[in-house]
Amino acid sequence: MNNRLFGKVAREELRSISKLKTLFLLVFGAIIWSGCLSNPVAGRPAGCSADGVYLTDSFLEDQDCGWYQYADDALTGTARVINGTLQVTSREPGQFWWSNPNLDPIDDVTLSASARKTNGPDDNAFGLICRYQDPNNFYLFVISSDGYYAIGKVESGINSITYLSGEGEYQFTETIQQGVQENTIRATCEGNQLTLTVNGILLDTVEDDTFTTGDIGVGLTAFEAGTATVEFDDIRATVP
Repeated sequence: MNNRLFGKVAREELRSISKLKTLFLLVFGAIIWSGCLSNPVAGRPAGCSADGVYLTDSFLEDQDCGWYQYADDALTGTARVINGTLQVTSREPGQFWWSNPNLDPIDDVTLSASARKTNGPDDNAFGLICRYQDPNNFYLFVISSDGYYAIGKVESGINSITYLSGEGEYQFTETIQQGVQENTIRATCEGNQLTLTVNGILLDTVEDDTFTTGDIGVGLTAFEAGTATVEFDDIRATVP
């Protein structure tokens, strides 16, 4: 059985000092339950999957691949399919908002997407999620619009994101296209190997065996004031 939350992780404290971004977590929100699925893409249009492909989505107008959408004035974040992309926003610094397609749990997966910031500060973090079990347990692979990246883990009982790459710090690379330029992000979760690739360049591989299965997702946070908006497109989840 999968559960859903208004894709939000709010940090009680947020620090950004020379890109040592330490995020302290407090998870809350309204949980929406959905039925158990017999396979990862059951009930979705035929165009959402293929042999060896858990999910493929270019956000065509006549196709709904199941991404969770929310937009409410009471929330400081949204996730909506608009103009052929999945658009995620965060209006409050330090709040991480995301969306999942509610796949039946899968173990090994390669997830890729094109992502482009369209609004807000460059001091942000956005990217991909794998092995999402619930709002308190998942891996994330993020880059920033000012050229930094990290592989991290959200885990129950720990009130901060654990960064597994870069000795616990975000790392800078010229591989990431900065500002409003588009980047192609790819994350592979295979066994205990977690790998982040951006624009075809391998950035880091780490090992962790905390989570072995779960959903996928995309998400966004900002570290400065302003409405941060990122558009995700051409999302594919395949067998590695």
